[in-house]
Amino acid sequence: MESRNKNATRERIIESAMHAFAEQGYHDTSMDDIVRRSGFSKGGIYFHFPGKEALFYALVNRLADALEAAARSSIEQERGAVARVDAALQTLLGMISRHPRLAGVVLVSGQGLGPSLDSHLVKLHERFARFIKEYLDKAVGDGSIAAVETEVVAYAWLGAIKQIVVRWLRERNPDSLERVVPALRVLLLRSIGIEVPDSGKHAR
Repeated sequence: MESRNKNATRERIIESAMHAFAEQGYHDTSMDDIVRRSGFSKGGIYFHFPGKEALFYALVNRLADALEAAARSSIEQERGAVARVDAALQTLLGMISRHPRLAGVVLVSGQGLGPSLDSHLVKLHERFARFIKEYLDKAVGDGSIAAVETEVVAYAWLGAIKQIVVRWLRERNPDSLERVVPALRVLLLRSIGIEVPDSGKHAR
């Protein structure tokens, strides 16, 4: 019971930090901001997390775990390597569409926070790239797509996605993100030879 309560407290603190970072960015968020949002005392928060950096680590790991779990769940419902590549991509783009500010924190705002956090975010990006590469490799392996440098493609896709988020953060226009993400999906899939109609469904 005590362990369950501790986990619930940690989750509530992380949730509060998530909203603070999403609205204010990492640099402009203080521990006092998180204290106010969470309803816990500062001492209570420091009992679970030694500081803002540790909270950011926990948040990023939580988002990464949730994203990968959601993507794998979507992928398991698909048959065929091409459909699974598309499912993985749509899950990532869907997360960005639903939580653009959080995507900005993870993909953009985290840059330049110091060697420790920068290194952690690089590892996160590598994790996403490996995930995409895994399903690209399967698509190449079963002949669904032509042989490509799947690692290069995975990082190129992440780079394109990051630029879309950067653009949205500058424009502060939610409609622009909703409009661009479907077009980006089509472009990325066509980059590996998967013809996708503009309606948003991939060709079988």
